Formats: sequence, C-alpha cells, structure tokens
Amino acid sequence: MKNYDITLLTESRYENPVAPDWYKQNILTEDRLLREALEKRGLKVARTDWARPDFDWQATRFALFRTTWDYFHRFAEFTAWLDRVTSLTRLLNPPELIRWNMDKHYLQDLEKRGLHTVPTLFLEPGERCTLRELHDRTGWKHTVLKPAVSGGGRHTYRLDPENLDEHESVFQQLLARESMLLQPFQERILTEGEKTLMVMGGQYTHAVLKRAKPGDFRVQDDFGGTVHPYSPTREEVRFAEQAFAACDPAPLYGRVDMVADNEGKLAVVELELIEPELWFRFHPPSAEVLADALSALF
Repeated sequence: MKNYDITLLTESRYENPVAPDWYKQNILTEDRLLREALEKRGLKVARTDWARPDFDWQATRFALFRTTWDYFHRFAEFTAWLDRVTSLTRLLNPPELIRWNMDKHYLQDLEKRGLHTVPTLFLEPGERCTLRELHDRTGWKHTVLKPAVSGGGRHTYRLDPENLDEHESVFQQLLARESMLLQPFQERILTEGEKTLMVMGGQYTHAVLKRAKPGDFRVQDDFGGTVHPYSPTREEVRFAEQAFAACDPAPLYGRVDMVADNEGKLAVVELELIEPELWFRFHPPSAEVLADALSALF
C-alpha cells in the first residue's frame, strides 16, 4: 500500500530548517504552494531529503525533484541513489531525462536536434592543454569556464587574455578529474540579463529575468544576482517550447535559461530539468498548472 501519492524531494539543509533565512524561506514557500495545489486535488503529499536512509521509497507513487541542490557535490552518491530508487518508485522528471540533463554534454544533443545553444568546447579528463592554447585555438578572447556537472555557479570563471595564467592551476586540477567546458562570454548577460522561462505540463507558464550584480557576471543569488518578473516575447516563448520538444522523453516540468547571444540570436544557456527553481512565488497559478499535470498521471 502506498502512503503517499507524491513526495517532494529536497536536501538536508532545506528539509526542516530552524529559523530559516530569506533564501530558505523562499524554498519553503515554493514547496508550500505546490503542496497545497496538490492537496486541493486530493493527493497525499510528503517532502523529504533525497538522501534520507530511513525513507521507504516504495511507499510513494511518485517522487518529484524540487531542491536537491547538493547533487553535484555528491555526484557518485546521487547517481547510485538514482539507480536504486528508480526500481522502487516513479521519478519525475523520468530518470533517463535526469541522467541526460545532469551533464552539460546534453547541449551537443540539442544542437544536433536543431536548437541553437551557446557555442561550447568540451574538454575531457586527461586532455593535455592549457587555457592559453584553447583561446588561441578557438579565437575566443573572452570566455567562461565551468564543469560539465555543476550548478549554482560552482567553479565558473570568466576568462580573458589578462587572467588566463592565474586560472591555469585550478583548470588543470579540475580537468584531471572531471569534464569541463569553455564558452565564449555572452556580452548581453551584462546588459540584458538571462531570461528564464518555465514550462509545465507542456505549456509555458511564466518567466523571470535574472541579472548579475554590478561588477559580476553570474546571475545566481549566491553571488548577489537578482530576479525580476519578466514578460517574454512570442519568439522567446516559442523558443522555450522548442527546447522542450527537443527532449526525449518529454519533460513534465522544467525551465529554459536563454540569452540573446553575441550575434543577437536566442541561445540556450541551460535546460533545467533535474531540480529547477521555478519561482512559483512570482506566479502562484503556475503551481496549479503543475499540480494539474501531476494529478493527470493518476
């Protein structure tokens, strides 16, 4: 017998925080909005840390990824958990989509499927190269370096001809153990920000605009970035829907982070299908849309 219809997945820092700060309060608010929407539809909802050893995964029909934001720091543990839990309950988004989206090599697949992404050079562990050699090879003067498996701006660096040498050591340390990617820096991030469109149950629901703080380029709030309501153009909505249509299987929910690239063309920065922040608090009806899509699975 199943005790729960849906379990919302979080991590230990956010499961039951004591005296939550604004950041954790936002997380609790987001999950409350979704939980209330699900319960209005007669569904029994739980919420737990994905890594809790005492949780019975067979007791829930579905497990929905929400704020498992430590997975890239515990990647081997997370992937082993994913392999185990897949046979015990039904994961949303589906596990094959989760595995695909965990590693930014998926950007290559999107390009092959006709979706424009930020140009990306992938570097694999064991490759022998320097940052200066890579910049000479590509002709890119201003770039961003980041791991293929990461989130929250982990080891994300903005490079230019003047600072390559000071980043060489950390680059070699990272490349010795994990895949890395190098991309041309997208200048419009500084002036126009990064546009994020949410898609749930196959339909666009709402959007936000993320801006970096003055003097930085990273839009994450970990680095002082700010989030604002945003009304996307029809072209941007169409582009987000095309990004979801390029996925196989189709995602139940997620978001598309996009920019106008250095040529002014819309480009995918990231496709967030694992544990996307969805900003329900900016548009509470979107929680109802996702709840409708989830309840249709029963």
